[in-house]
Amino acid sequence: MKQIMQGKVNVCLKRVFIILTSLFAAISALLLAYTLFNHGYHHAAGGMDEPSVVAGISILYAVSIVTLLLCVVGLYGVCREKKWPLILFTVGMALISSILFVDFLIEMPARHKAVENINLLTRALTPLSNASSDGKTLLYYAQEHFGCCGLESGYEDWGHDIPESCLCTKKKSQCPCIPIVISKVTQAVDILIATVLGLMLLWMVDTGLGVAILCQMGKKLDVPTVVYSTEAATAHYSTLIEAAD
Repeated sequence: MKQIMQGKVNVCLKRVFIILTSLFAAISALLLAYTLFNHGYHHAAGGMDEPSVVAGISILYAVSIVTLLLCVVGLYGVCREKKWPLILFTVGMALISSILFVDFLIEMPARHKAVENINLLTRALTPLSNASSDGKTLLYYAQEHFGCCGLESGYEDWGHDIPESCLCTKKKSQCPCIPIVISKVTQAVDILIATVLGLMLLWMVDTGLGVAILCQMGKKLDVPTVVYSTEAATAHYSTLIEAAD
């Protein structure tokens, strides 16, 4: 007789899955903590009346909580070698990754939108003599932080009222702030896009590992059944004596 048993999971595959899933669980916990902090901040500032803020916080809550629960379920399934938690983890992670990938494609033009918003802000602040106090405060901070002066024409944008925050030290250039700010913003957006792409790649790898583990667990092993027989104890044995030369 043979006994049908569930297939064994490769140890290395199991360890990599646990490491990646634990990483995403930690990221989900941090995202949940950030969402709680952001919720409290907007609630104290009275910003929860805006539908866009409520929608953004609700999405963050849903993504962080669902992802954290799926990671816990996946870790339970791989440690106990149970199929249903891994199936739930794999299907859930695949659905979330598909939604996030579509949203990422929609938000890809964010780099160009950031440049357009900076240009719109530049037009709103021009001329600087008629700019609002908030706009001037923002430009003062940019000048001190980036060591620049003015918007697009350097110190000439200020006319005869050049502030002390104009820290431009270049002799051959008027070092306006707008090109520097655009460069810094696009660099930050590129880093963010690269980070998101890396996480999505690891996400898909983790989902693929879950599928591979399920395939290994789905393999049936034929194990011979060991049966004890009393006849072996009463069997007659003869001693073989090697003949002498």
